[in-house]
Amino acid sequence: MEPTVSTGLEIRRFGTEDLADIRQTIIDLYEVAAGTDRDDDFTKKFPWFVDHWGHQPAFTCVIAYDGDRAMGFAYGAPAPEGREWWRAYLAQAPEKSLTFAYSELAVHPERRKQGVAYTLSRALLDDRPEDLAVLLVDTEHPRVQALYESWGFRKVGERRPFPDSPLYAVMLADLPLSGSPGHIPPA
Repeated sequence: MEPTVSTGLEIRRFGTEDLADIRQTIIDLYEVAAGTDRDDDFTKKFPWFVDHWGHQPAFTCVIAYDGDRAMGFAYGAPAPEGREWWRAYLAQAPEKSLTFAYSELAVHPERRKQGVAYTLSRALLDDRPEDLAVLLVDTEHPRVQALYESWGFRKVGERRPFPDSPLYAVMLADLPLSGSPGHIPPA
């Protein structure tokens, strides 16, 4: 039986057709979650990323609500078949090929360390038809990387997708996720 986490939040699922209704909610929550320590030019491009991902075929977004307040979100979309860029980081790529690109996760500071990130990730990734999930984690956040590892992701390389982006750890997981809620290790 998979571990569960009770967050007391309602998880709602959205798709491409809902982007106009949820776009500003995602952007506003990202700004609160990122805080003042992420006021760089790359972070200011976040609305562009929301639009880019939100218009992908089969875009999926889950948002956690406390009443009418959005407290966290996670989104992504299936990678186009044959465009599994992460394969370049493996000496031998797995035979499985269908990949879900897990693009973004953010949790309101009031709801951190309560299992919301795990709950959102499971809501986004459970029951996916893809075999694998790939995501990027800023290498300057090793505790976040460790959290994803506790959920079943493994680091397979490092990548800087844009000249002005941070250096990211490329992380890959088999679906469904096999990990547990985990915790962020102490600093």
